[in-house]
Amino acid sequence: MSTLKVGAIRGVSASSDAITVANDGTCTANVTSVGGGQLSNRNKIINGEMVISQRGTSFTSTGNEYTVDRFQHQIGSSFNGDTTTTQTDDHPPGFKNSLKITPDSTQTPTGSENLALSTQLEGFDVQDFAHGSSAPKSMTLSFYAKSGSQNSNHVYSIQIRKYDASGNRKYVVKPFTVTTSWQRFSFTFTGDTATAIANVNTVGIQIVWQLACGPDDLVSETSTWITSTKFQGVSGMNNFMDNTSNEFFLTGVQFEVGSVATDFEHRSFGQELALCQRYYEENTCTWAGFTAAAQGNGSLQVDYKVAKRVTPTLSTKTAATSVQNLTSQNLGDATLDRFVVDTRINSSGYGRFYDLLAASDAEL
Repeated sequence: MSTLKVGAIRGVSASSDAITVANDGTCTANVTSVGGGQLSNRNKIINGEMVISQRGTSFTSTGNEYTVDRFQHQIGSSFNGDTTTTQTDDHPPGFKNSLKITPDSTQTPTGSENLALSTQLEGFDVQDFAHGSSAPKSMTLSFYAKSGSQNSNHVYSIQIRKYDASGNRKYVVKPFTVTTSWQRFSFTFTGDTATAIANVNTVGIQIVWQLACGPDDLVSETSTWITSTKFQGVSGMNNFMDNTSNEFFLTGVQFEVGSVATDFEHRSFGQELALCQRYYEENTCTWAGFTAAAQGNGSLQVDYKVAKRVTPTLSTKTAATSVQNLTSQNLGDATLDRFVVDTRINSSGYGRFYDLLAASDAEL
């Protein structure tokens, strides 16, 4: 609630005016934060509205695999997470896409087996939570989710795991109940004075939607940070893998400083793509060469659109087409900024290729 004064608006407990009105009618806003965080770049999540999917739009998975950009299909203890994940246009108002996952076979987790969706944040990007200090800040996670008709009213779990400089982990975990209607869920967790988040370009925070959890990993819900390396779900949660008609939809994921779930921060498509390309990028390479000798070699340097988090792993996603007299092609010499395609021309004396699609993977 705010207090209205002549020529000004001030919060009830505020010591200064938030908005002042001059005699000519112009306004000056002194607002610098929302819910304890900054006005822009509040959302730590990359691709939280599922608009970027460079690897494709449908993924059949049984193990650990990235699907829609920055979101991973994840299992624990060799569980058979036999599912299909898609980027779909089913969404709540104000959004365009969501991630949808459905089982392809029924499975029952035992022991420490798990099926989850997760996204991982670099330690560099979460230092403003100030964990491990005398004044740590709260963190608030919000997201939109819904179910199919078969698994309406299923209970699943949301787990936040944080890593310290030695790779030790602490977690908090809470249940949530999905229905066939889109809902916005919100969870706030107080800061931890005891343990800092690792200030590294590897994992600092991992956010996990636990959909199936074996009995050894079921615990009581907690808002207090507990030390454990395990994926944990809340006792009494349902098994998403108990029916092939089950569906889980997820979008609008936001993770921010403070105790308030602010309105979702939409970024432009270009901004979101560039953020994703720090971790994964695809490049179409075109090369043509000629040599008068019986055989010859050629190379093409390809610059990334965005510098990578670490030196990436290179792979050929789609083989070269329109190949003429080309005996070999290899991807190599990768750095944070570029890679090289090496080629060898056969005895006909010339060679070329078009549309070699190369993937550069620097995921967490």
